[in-house]
Amino acid sequence: MFLAPVDNLSDEARERGVRQMVIESAFSNTTGAMTSGVILTAFALYLGAPNSVIGLLAALPFWTQLLQAPSVVLIERLRTRKRIAVVSSVLGRAMLVGMAVLAFFPGGPSLGALLAAQLVYCAAGAVGGCAWNAWIRDLAPEQRLGEIVAKRNIWSTLVSMVAGLAAAFALDAAAPGSPLRGWAFFGLYIVGCLFGMISALIVARMPEPAMPALHEKVDFFALLRAPFRDVNFRRLIAYLASWQFAANLATPFFTVFFVRQLGFSMTFVVMLSVVSQLANLIALRSWGLLSDRFSNKSVLAFATPIFLLCIAGMVGASQIEDRDWAAAYLVGLHLLMGLASAGVTLATANIALKLSPKGSATAYVAASAMVSSAAAGLAPVLGGLFADFFSVRALEIALRWTSPDGALVVRALRLSNWDFFFLIAAVLGLYALHRLSLVREEGEIDSRRMRAEVLSQARQVVRNLSPVAGLRHLTEIPGAFVRDAQIRARLTRARRNAGVETTPAE
Repeated sequence: MFLAPVDNLSDEARERGVRQMVIESAFSNTTGAMTSGVILTAFALYLGAPNSVIGLLAALPFWTQLLQAPSVVLIERLRTRKRIAVVSSVLGRAMLVGMAVLAFFPGGPSLGALLAAQLVYCAAGAVGGCAWNAWIRDLAPEQRLGEIVAKRNIWSTLVSMVAGLAAAFALDAAAPGSPLRGWAFFGLYIVGCLFGMISALIVARMPEPAMPALHEKVDFFALLRAPFRDVNFRRLIAYLASWQFAANLATPFFTVFFVRQLGFSMTFVVMLSVVSQLANLIALRSWGLLSDRFSNKSVLAFATPIFLLCIAGMVGASQIEDRDWAAAYLVGLHLLMGLASAGVTLATANIALKLSPKGSATAYVAASAMVSSAAAGLAPVLGGLFADFFSVRALEIALRWTSPDGALVVRALRLSNWDFFFLIAAVLGLYALHRLSLVREEGEIDSRRMRAEVLSQARQVVRNLSPVAGLRHLTEIPGAFVRDAQIRARLTRARRNAGVETTPAE
């Protein structure tokens, strides 16, 4: 009965659940910051993982998202979303204890165990996440949904940045090769597991509104076939799949590139992630306004090329010999990448819903997510398999000046190892842009007008963060996000009452 849904949920219980929902994000995101992403890649390198294993670890979170299809059937059959979310959370986070123990046994067998534990962890997260999303949609009051989600996302980002930096400092305090290194990873995964279990406890105490009675059996797989018969949506799926493949051919290996090829510390690598997240947080509201005012395709057509240039620009870091200048270059690149990724992430989520027919959004979004996840998971696996091929090859372009006094040779460009991947990913991204050009969405504008609007939004952000108004505006950033979410929530209610289709950002 502790995990059972409630037939009649009081306003007081609903408000308590909303508060717990925001608090829970601090614990769950601490778990993620200490056990996944950059930290997981560093842990795999510590255990002696080759590039192929790094690629598999990067692919698992995407491939396990395919479990969302059977998860929908499971939720519809059991109709107890909280029980599914809590059990999945406990099962998945229990794997972190086993991963912590592996820190004392680096080598081949531990890599197989790490992959198995990560597979269970990601699979449980996919099943639990599907139940969580459906549950929260019914728990949060519709008129405040935007405000609540905005507040949760803001604090999730801030907590992730702090926890990620703390984890990086802990690793850098333990020198590579020393016994303390294993203890550092052990401590991170144990602490991550502890915070994850606290998160599961908070989720278990949140109330769940009962799902309405099921009147007829739904053929989910028949619904999934409908999106592929829609020509315009099929073009969108082709864009999303090609984009996810191009982006994930390169981005999962950034940590390996920074640590192994460039020789930077884990603290610096996490700081780059923090810079990107801060830029993402600052730009998200502006991209949301632009997507609402014009179209998601216009945002994608502007933000996607910037992101591709940043991926190709990683090659520049390997050409800079001075370490300080290379570090400054990477900080600037991650700042620009964070700004662009905010637009890409927001618009790709929004456009799938916007182009879905009213009443069929669930099946359309599920179909696009499944195809995108499959493509995103395939890319790092192929990247890891071919990484060793490129690691022993190099391409040099030099300029030679000959005069009576002798000859001067200047090395203009030298590509090696991961540099090839970044350029290949950027080229494949150009194909994704071609697929995007075939998609049709109401409200599209040309690139020149979009560039003017982006510059206008950028000037507004700079004015808000300028030294004159600095501290006052900086403290108002979370409030601005929440106020914008409140406005969107009110607009959404009005549009839904009028029968107008809405987007996730609303």
